[in-house]
Amino acid sequence: MMLHSKSIGHKIASARKKVNLSQAELAQQVYISAQAVGKWERGESMPDITTLNRLAEILGVDLNYFSDNFESIDHEEYISNTESLDQASIQSSAEKKNPSWDMSKLNLVDSDFSGLKNLHEKFSSSNMQRCLFIGSNMSGLVLSNNNVDACDFSDSDISNSQIQTSNLDNNIFKNCSLKETKFFKNNIGNCDFSGADFTNTQFKYCAFLNNNVSNAKWSGTKFMEMGIQEIVFEGIFEDCFFENCAFYDVKFQNATLINTFFKNNQKFKRVKFIDCKVDKITYAFLKSNLANLEGVTVIS
Repeated sequence: MMLHSKSIGHKIASARKKVNLSQAELAQQVYISAQAVGKWERGESMPDITTLNRLAEILGVDLNYFSDNFESIDHEEYISNTESLDQASIQSSAEKKNPSWDMSKLNLVDSDFSGLKNLHEKFSSSNMQRCLFIGSNMSGLVLSNNNVDACDFSDSDISNSQIQTSNLDNNIFKNCSLKETKFFKNNIGNCDFSGADFTNTQFKYCAFLNNNVSNAKWSGTKFMEMGIQEIVFEGIFEDCFFENCAFYDVKFQNATLINTFFKNNQKFKRVKFIDCKVDKITYAFLKSNLANLEGVTVIS
């Protein structure tokens, strides 16, 4: 969904006049000043995504209306046609006309996208600081060359995503679904992944530093060519994979490791195993990596 300030301004003005609202009346409903509405309509500034969603509700349009690709039709005809559809048709139409967001190359600071859907398109080369994405649907997300700092993604679906060559610092990913997501050449530090689901997630050529991973789910997770530092791994690891990783100040504590593969890892003697249980094949992999096996119990 391509957005341009002058085009959006014209569409806001047109829809506002069709529903017989003054700039002051529209401003009152959006909780901003009439001067701000004037700036929008002149193309001097542009509403954020949350405000566009509110404007769509007030003006009786959907978010596609603000897109440059939206077919230009008479506003009354649009409303009439929409109202004539039954509920099933409206739902079907909404599913077919979900907006295709392209939010690449934006400076997104202190923005709130919480609970929004269809946030699974492109955010590449954007600066995102202190943004809220709580409870959002971001599955299939494409992130490349981004700076993502102090953002909150709690309870969001970020599964089946591609995140690469980005800086991810101080973010909250509590209870997020990161299933099938691929992290490639990222710096990931000081993030809260507590309760996150890393089923079949892949990390490659990343720095993974001082992150909270308590109560995370590890199944089929792969760490390859990684720098892993100041991490406490706990819980159940099944069918996981650690290869060519460097470990610094890492602990496996109260963890159960089943069919988990370790190969050619560096500094592995320094990894601490505290009250851990492993099956026989995992024990063999640990031993071949010259791990310090104190604190490890073999289970059948």
